[in-house]
Amino acid sequence: MTSKMPVLFIGHGSPMNAIEKNEFSQSWKDIGRILATPRAILAISAHWETRGTQITAMEKPRTIHDFYGFPRQLFEITYPAPGSPDLAQSIKELSRKAVIQPDLNWGLDHGTWSVLVRMFPKAKIPVVQLSLDRLKTPLEHYQLGQQLKELREQGILVIGSGNIVHNLQLAVFDENLKFDWAEAFDRQVKELIDAGDHESLINYDKLGQTAARAINSAEHYLPLLYTLGLKDEIDPITYFAEKVTLGSISMRSIKFG
Repeated sequence: MTSKMPVLFIGHGSPMNAIEKNEFSQSWKDIGRILATPRAILAISAHWETRGTQITAMEKPRTIHDFYGFPRQLFEITYPAPGSPDLAQSIKELSRKAVIQPDLNWGLDHGTWSVLVRMFPKAKIPVVQLSLDRLKTPLEHYQLGQQLKELREQGILVIGSGNIVHNLQLAVFDENLKFDWAEAFDRQVKELIDAGDHESLINYDKLGQTAARAINSAEHYLPLLYTLGLKDEIDPITYFAEKVTLGSISMRSIKFG
């Protein structure tokens, strides 16, 4: 018997969280310690956008350093977790209403490995990554998450990695600064999650100017919709790393189940 796995949304923020000891990286360590060891991990990262949905299907996904201007130490990190072509195939079969193509080129980008290197540092658990299809509507992203619920019963940990508030154009290099509008939208999203109002969260473009500023480009918000789609109505909700940093980046992370 395999116990049902929770679903995680992680506000991953800066790649530096992979090497810095701070409240965010510590919270990821803590979550890794309390979770049952998953059979495998499916990650949906903000940093892999494609035309059409793709899933990594190689035996050994590479570690992608998809950033620049950071210390050499960060570029030297590898996360040599195995892949799982079998899991990739299972996910293709589960997604009856969406076509998912196998990918043999991508790997694990920093939205995935910067979190997992803290959560599961031994890199022994197989990991596959699902892309964000630029052509899908927010509702279609949510619905694809719903189609993958069975994975939880199979011991698969699903992690959405992005940020509820993510506007790099307005970010400032002050870890303790938080703009009022960023905190307001972060709080509004929490309230909507607690109320079970997924419709409003899917139709975020109707939440006003604050939402438009907070989400900016949607790739960091969309992984949240996958995790909401995977959530069961009875799942308890736990929040951690509840902080806005750099003015316009929300690090709020969530455990469903």
